[in-house]
Amino acid sequence: MSVIDPSTSRRPPRGRRLALKLTLAGLLLATLAMLLDLAFPLPVPDARGAGAVVVAADGTPLRAFADRNGIWRYPVELEEVSPLYVEALLGYEDRWFWRHPGVNPLSMLRAGGQWLRHGRVVSGGSTLTMQVARILDPPAGGSRTPWAKARQVLRALQLEAHLSKREILTLYLNHAPFGGTIEGVEAASWAYLGKPSSQLSHAEAALLAVLPQAPSRWRPDREPEAAGAARDKVLERMARLGRWSRAEVEDARIETVVSRSLAPPRHAALLARRLRQQLPRARRITSTLDIELQRTLEARVSSYFSSLPERTSAALLVVDNATLEARAYVGSVEFADAERLGHVDMVRAWRSPGSTLKPFLYGLAIDDGLIHSESLLVDAPQSFGDYRPGNFDAAFNGPVSVATALRLSLNVPAVDVLDRLGPARFSARLAHAGIELHWPRGASPNLAMILGGTGARLEDLVGAYAALNRDGLAGHVRYRPDEPASERRLLSPGAAWIVREILEGNPRPGTAVDTFDASRRARVAWKTGTSYGFRDAWALGSTRSYTVGVWVGRPDGTPLPGQYGAVTALPLLFEVINTLPSPRGDAAPSPPPDTVAQVDICWPLGLPPDPRAPELCQQRHAAWTLQGVVPPTFAERGARLWSAGEVRFDVDAGSGERLSAQCVRDHERRAARIARWPALASPWLTRAQRAASRLPPLAAGCVDDGREGGEALSIEGINHRATLATAPGGRGGLRLFVRAVGSDTRIRWLLDGHLIGESQGSGRFEHDFGEPGAHTLTALADSGAWASVDFRVLR
Repeated sequence: MSVIDPSTSRRPPRGRRLALKLTLAGLLLATLAMLLDLAFPLPVPDARGAGAVVVAADGTPLRAFADRNGIWRYPVELEEVSPLYVEALLGYEDRWFWRHPGVNPLSMLRAGGQWLRHGRVVSGGSTLTMQVARILDPPAGGSRTPWAKARQVLRALQLEAHLSKREILTLYLNHAPFGGTIEGVEAASWAYLGKPSSQLSHAEAALLAVLPQAPSRWRPDREPEAAGAARDKVLERMARLGRWSRAEVEDARIETVVSRSLAPPRHAALLARRLRQQLPRARRITSTLDIELQRTLEARVSSYFSSLPERTSAALLVVDNATLEARAYVGSVEFADAERLGHVDMVRAWRSPGSTLKPFLYGLAIDDGLIHSESLLVDAPQSFGDYRPGNFDAAFNGPVSVATALRLSLNVPAVDVLDRLGPARFSARLAHAGIELHWPRGASPNLAMILGGTGARLEDLVGAYAALNRDGLAGHVRYRPDEPASERRLLSPGAAWIVREILEGNPRPGTAVDTFDASRRARVAWKTGTSYGFRDAWALGSTRSYTVGVWVGRPDGTPLPGQYGAVTALPLLFEVINTLPSPRGDAAPSPPPDTVAQVDICWPLGLPPDPRAPELCQQRHAAWTLQGVVPPTFAERGARLWSAGEVRFDVDAGSGERLSAQCVRDHERRAARIARWPALASPWLTRAQRAASRLPPLAAGCVDDGREGGEALSIEGINHRATLATAPGGRGGLRLFVRAVGSDTRIRWLLDGHLIGESQGSGRFEHDFGEPGAHTLTALADSGAWASVDFRVLR
């Protein structure tokens, strides 16, 4: 019977004891690592307070925003960087990056041995992961001390435990130092090379790969020769490793290192600021802008307005009609110009729109069946309650068509149409389509809005003018490709087509018929506007493909005398349109929709000609109508002489004299009728037109029917066909007193069609008539009565 030693039966074998100790040690190390990881978490960059970059549609930076430390960084993903750069970086810095656990023991031993043998650092042993660790957690006492190196090693292991290799490499791509305040390969590529990191050559990739090793000593903008020598070291290693061919390397050596300014890009600075405010946590914001067009138009605006008076600014917006995406955005003449208030974004500032709302007024009136393109309107002094509008040049044109009134931007006809459509309704329909109007506190929609008595924004107007080439659909301008489309109906397709046809018929300023081949140029539906007191000058135009808006003025609202839409803003509008790509279809007229037809109409009634009564058609016009609706000329407001329209009466079949209901003797009666013009149009009518609208004289023995009643106006103070001259030696001009006799209403005085003043009833009117030449003085009463005299002033 064998005897078992108790001491040996209780003790595990030596191998098992060693394994147990190793397991316990591993658990202890793992626990310690977890505790250290919790106590010292990874300093992963926080998006809050980080920088951002706003880029154009093709990725070109428009404006970079530094982070809270003033660092410029353009976020980039691994796939967006040139493979040549990644090859050069890993080939020169860390060939075993994809295989080691964050630390390369062989490299560390080699670097340590060289340090012991030479007493100094000969080559580094840091992996790319350790470099990322040093970037994220920089040592306080220098990076070459043993404690600093140990800290890097621990951080590198921590990075490898938490992040994938791709994530670690992406951190390096975005945070590696490249000199000055530049961090990241994308920012460095744009700053030093003027191109994205996806387009690097072999030489450029080698340069950017080595630059973070000594960003201050090898900055290409300061030390191009030293930077070139460092680059060549990388090229030689890539050839020696067989990563790049010797021919590729030799070609790369030929490239010179070009010194560039480190000024960050600043295009569309105000839009970039706007997008940054909308997306404060985004690191990279893509806009819809075309970078080449943006650069071109920024330079053009700066040059175009450089000679304007101080504190003058301008805004420009170009929109693609198909998508409503902005292609160019200039919010001010110069962003950094404090005297011109360049920091104020005038694309979205509330300004008086002047006459720019008129196309939508006429379009909505066409949709409502109030007018067609050739409806008769009267451009003459009129009162609308207490509101008495006048034209920009104080001249009047008498009877005009809707098309003429819109092309000439006449004020009185527009107010007349708005009064019949209704200001509140007009404002509501604009708001529904996205054109928000800004009103002073306590104000509401009124007749003055059509002449600029409200506030509008350039971007809203551009979105509305695009409707003319989008079948009546307006919309909000989009500045990011991921921004949802927002469009609302402003006009019917037919009304939009008619208004566009009218505006396209307005010739470009400064061009004569047949001077240029118009068939090759884009058709432009354009309109200008000038606000009261020369505070805002506008020009808006829409082609088949693009809509452009221009504003000029002073951001502080002070007047800019002598600068108005047609002179200041319109030339730039056409310069921009001529710059834009113009598909062949932009120059071709488009056929009208099925809802639009062209019909002949007659003035003064505004209706189609009646073959049975040719005398009613005094002027024939070809009008565009919508849905077959042909509305008559507007009824007059309160004219006591006569009302516009058809007048029916009886005449004596033999003499043609008018017969009333009661005549002393019998007559052979025959029905007759005439078409009368609006009373306020009378001073502008020809003698034949006035005669055709006059009732025949009443036959003898017939009781007065009251149809010829009304005021008879005459002018006293200047005789008809008089010749006037200043007194010999006189220096005070030719100041005369005149008065209109025959009416107790307000009298408007016009000299050669220009309003020169008012008087009441037969009260005196004083004016200087000293301008040499032939003149016509007209007195026009609110009742419609009028009188005129011709005279001549000697030189």
